Amino acid sequence: MAVYDVIYFAWVRERIGLPSEKVESCASKVSDLITELSGREPRYAAAFADRSALRVALVQDLSHFEASLEGVREVALFPPMTGG
Repeated sequence: MAVYDVIYFAWVRERIGLPSEKVESCASKVSDLITELSGREPRYAAAFADRSALRVALVQDLSHFEASLEGVREVALFPPMTGG
């Protein structure tokens, strides 16, 4: 079991109601962690209902949902970024 600093941005933060939290998990990859979080409460399920609307960064590097969590301590979840 590992402990992750999970950080939420934009509407993900709004739906969950927290900017970040420490999460203890046995997840081996990002998608497993999101599945665990989704099962916690309806607010998490709502935040993660459409994974195509989410992006992930592991230790501040953009990554993907099938990425391994081995050696990772920080996971950030956020909507796609746009620029202008």
